[in-house]
Amino acid sequence: LCPCLIYGAYIFLPFDAPLLPTVSARLVYTLRCATFATFPIVLGMIVGAISRLCSSALEPFGELHQEVEIHRTYVSQSVHLFILYFFNMAVLATYLPQELLKLIPLLTGLFAISRLIFWMSYAIGRSFRAFGFSMTFLPLLAMLLWNLYGMFVLEPENLLS
Repeated sequence: LCPCLIYGAYIFLPFDAPLLPTVSARLVYTLRCATFATFPIVLGMIVGAISRLCSSALEPFGELHQEVEIHRTYVSQSVHLFILYFFNMAVLATYLPQELLKLIPLLTGLFAISRLIFWMSYAIGRSFRAFGFSMTFLPLLAMLLWNLYGMFVLEPENLLS
C-alpha cells in the first residue's frame, strides 16, 4: 500500500520541490520537511498529558492506567522511529536527483499519517496496530536499503566524504 500511496501522491499532487543544487540546501529542505513529521508526536504528548491529568489515579506519578500507558508508549516509539526516519531521509536527500526530491515531503507526510493510524489502531486494540506500524517501518526499511545501495554501489568512492 505504501508504494501505491507514494506513487499516487507523486503523480497527482500539484507541487514540485524547489531547485536545490547543493547538499546543504537539500539537508535544510529535509530538516524543514521533517518538522511536520513531529506533529503526531507533539499531539501524542499533549493527549498523554491531558489523560494523565484526568486520570483517576490517587498518585499522579504512581502506576499508570492503561489509557495513559497507551499514549506514553506511542510517544516513545514514535520518537525512536522519527530519529531513524529523519536520518535516513537526510541521507536519501543527498542521493536523489533533483526531479525526485518531491519524495522528501511525501515521505514525511506518509510518516505523519502512518503514526496517526498506528496511534488510533493501538488505542482500539493491540492486535490492530500492525497496519500502522508497517506503514511506518516498511518505508523506513526501503530508505535504508536505498541509502546502503547508494553508498556502497552507486558512489563507493564518496562513502565518507
